[in-house]
Order: sequence, then C-alpha cells, then structure tokens
Amino acid sequence: MSLVDLLAEAHIRKALDGGELDHLPGRGQPLHLDDDSLVPEELRAGYRLLKNAGFLPPELELVREIREVESLIARLDHGKERNRACARLNLLRSRLRSRGREPSLLLERGEYRDRLLRRLDDEG
Repeated sequence: MSLVDLLAEAHIRKALDGGELDHLPGRGQPLHLDDDSLVPEELRAGYRLLKNAGFLPPELELVREIREVESLIARLDHGKERNRACARLNLLRSRLRSRGREPSLLLERGEYRDRLLRRLDDEG
C-alpha cells in the first residue's frame, strides 16, 4: 500500500472507531460499484475519478462523437454540409480503427446500417 492509502485507511479506521460513520445512509448495505474487474487494480481509482468527473477514455469519446455525427447525418439533406459530416464520420472511424478498435463493435451497429449509410453517401 502507498503512503496515501495508509493515511486514508488510518482516517477511516479512526472515524469508524469514533462512531462518526454510524448514521450514514446505506450503512451495512453492500456498495453497488461498477464492474471494473477488467481494469488493472492500479488504474481503478484514477478511472473512477475521471468517470465521476464526466471524462471518458479516448476511445469512448470517439464513439460518442461518431454517434453525434451519425445523428447529424440522419437529419441532413444531401448537400455540402452532409458531405462534410460524412467526411468527418469517416475520419473519426479511421481514428478509432487506428487505436485498434473496430467501430462496429464499439458502436453496436450492424454492418447493414454502415453499408446503407455509405450507399446513401454515394448517391448524394
């Protein structure tokens, strides 16, 4: 354990022994934590901190942006703006692939939908 962990444990132990935590809501109930068993133990605290602050890992940030651009494309008629959005979508997908992720797996979208979007783009 690091020095910070030891100090935190000491403060928690002191508060428990002094009864300072006896009247907290949920006392004695199990904690409902997200499953982070696939995250290395030394990174879990940092990931949780970033998650609670609203930050996403870069791959998920790309996925979020891809979904936004897809939504924009669905609302746009054929034209320059739609073509720019399609180019942006292709760029974002290539960035995701360059990080070793396949967009269709992360986006939970079928191959049919991707082919349909490409076909619509070609027609425009």
